[in-house]
Amino acid sequence: MQAVLEKAKKIRMVIFDVDGVLTDGSLHFTAGGEEIKTFNSHDGHGMKMLKASGVELAIITSRESRCVDLRAQDLGITFVYQGAKNKLQVFEGLLVKLGLDASACAYVGDDLVDLPVMLRCGLPVCVPAAPALVKKHADYVTCLEGGRGAVREVCEMIMLAQDTLHAQQAAYLK
Repeated sequence: MQAVLEKAKKIRMVIFDVDGVLTDGSLHFTAGGEEIKTFNSHDGHGMKMLKASGVELAIITSRESRCVDLRAQDLGITFVYQGAKNKLQVFEGLLVKLGLDASACAYVGDDLVDLPVMLRCGLPVCVPAAPALVKKHADYVTCLEGGRGAVREVCEMIMLAQDTLHAQQAAYLK
């Protein structure tokens, strides 16, 4: 765990997949074909605290859904890439755009399509439901499941490593 915390100290941006990470991976459709996703409020608050601590947030997902845009807007996430068939290409473009090194980025994924970015970033993370090959290449596997607190766990771990967690929590102890 100490090696993970050392890597987490250097993180300046965390990139999240959506289905299976920000959600539990279930896909719900209305009779009219509209997609519905369920997001965890604790995860969202963790993301807001992490952003407030100075770490940038991004979303890269291969699916497209209006509710992802709405959720990102609610959380203040400006870097949202949907319909990303080549997540590595999007990741590399984001690095250039923000002038970041890959080692300063964490990526949270849950499936094989996330591996190209996980293999390149500084802190690859996955959820427990990820396939064995994805877990093999993750530096950290969350204790909590996607859509059930995994994102909050990652956010708090990074803030703990960067010594910003207590300052973010202190605002609620007044």
